[in-house]
Amino acid sequence: MNKHVKSILVVVLWVFSVGVQASLIVPMHLTSDNGKGRKIGTIKVDDTVYGLLLTPKLHGLPPGVHGFHVHAMPMCEHAGMAAGGHLDPDKAQAHKGPYSNGHLGDLPLLSVDRNGKATLQVLAPRLHLSQIKGKALMVHVGGDNYSDKPEKLGGGGARLACGLIPYH
Repeated sequence: MNKHVKSILVVVLWVFSVGVQASLIVPMHLTSDNGKGRKIGTIKVDDTVYGLLLTPKLHGLPPGVHGFHVHAMPMCEHAGMAAGGHLDPDKAQAHKGPYSNGHLGDLPLLSVDRNGKATLQVLAPRLHLSQIKGKALMVHVGGDNYSDKPEKLGGGGARLACGLIPYH
């Protein structure tokens, strides 16, 4: 992405954040068996009239794009597996991405720069803070094609980092 496009995206997302109603900070850790590996930063979650604006301040991640989701359970133990599946209160039972009618927990891809930092905001237009409080945020090892084919859940792979979303 060239600098001009990136600048426009930042301005657009900043404009979207006007009218922010509430926000939460989610501490993120690498996954581990006991649920809390090394801390890698935070993700600020803002409720806006356009949906959830997620602002990562993460470091120490593999460069590239990563699957990014809200998971149903507020747990990170067992290498993130205790968090259960993607948030799916409407029982869509389909992985279709953040702009379609699949899992509500499907978020836009998380982009990590060549230095292992993720700072680019993402907007989840179908979500609001009230829907995700007490759930888990998850970053997967690989990308996400927002389909269950050729691999289930977009082929994102193992759960790399997890954070518990506070209730308040």
